[in-house]
Amino acid sequence: MTSTSVGALAHLWRFPVKSMLGEKLDEAHLTDRGILGDRAYALIEASTGKVVSAKNVKAYPNMFSCRAAFVEAPRPDAIPPVRITFPDGTSTTSDSGKVDAVLSKFFGHGVTLAQTAPADFTIDEHHPDIEKDDLGPAIEAQLGSALFAKIGAPSPVPVGAFFDAFPLSVLTTSTLDALNEVRPQSRFDERRFRMNVIVRTSASGFVENEWVNRTLQIGDDVRLRIAMPDPRCVMTTLAQSELPRDIDVLRTLTAHNRIPVGGLGKLPCAGVYALVTTGGTVRKGDRISIRDH
Repeated sequence: MTSTSVGALAHLWRFPVKSMLGEKLDEAHLTDRGILGDRAYALIEASTGKVVSAKNVKAYPNMFSCRAAFVEAPRPDAIPPVRITFPDGTSTTSDSGKVDAVLSKFFGHGVTLAQTAPADFTIDEHHPDIEKDDLGPAIEAQLGSALFAKIGAPSPVPVGAFFDAFPLSVLTTSTLDALNEVRPQSRFDERRFRMNVIVRTSASGFVENEWVNRTLQIGDDVRLRIAMPDPRCVMTTLAQSELPRDIDVLRTLTAHNRIPVGGLGKLPCAGVYALVTTGGTVRKGDRISIRDH
């Protein structure tokens, strides 16, 4: 079986709370649910039962001002409490009896911090008009296993998981370099894309577009099946840390990497979604190769 080296594992990211800033890791354990502890928690809106997302920019404009990190390392048999740190440096933990009250006060909406998504996993999201730079109204969308049930397809994620569609995401430095080259006025920083695995590659262009339906091997043991390109949304344009709000991030993707995504038509993409077919521990610097089976 022929495999081709494509580079090395540059960075790993885990996001303990959906739509909040996360943790940059030196190593991570991968299972069929992606990086252990990724999107383990999310906020649920008390009045609607919908999952809270930064895609609902008008209602929750400050999701990216909060950072989430586990109080200790997750284990396969136990997901520990998470600490959420607010912009002023104060924090709360998921095992605090006051966590829901603290979060509700901060966001100005009644919310609960949950570890299980509703069976009808629904969010409100904005689809920006990139020409007018207008968010438009929030539109209801189903995600996760509810999305696949709606379209009558097998779900790659279990009921109760907070993933949008797949359990793992992969992005190359080549894609970031290509975007920064065509639009140097913007900052195409990996943090904008909230990917789990960043692959350092020496090739040029949007190389992971060619990985779909192929197998990515990390180190000696871990294998990923690349499922589809990752369509991008308003979240890539939002401000976080020192990165400014920038609608040109999405405009540039639309102009330079708008590609077919399943039966959804052509969409602006950056990176790919993946399934973990053989799990294990991966570390920064691990060699990465691609093969057809």
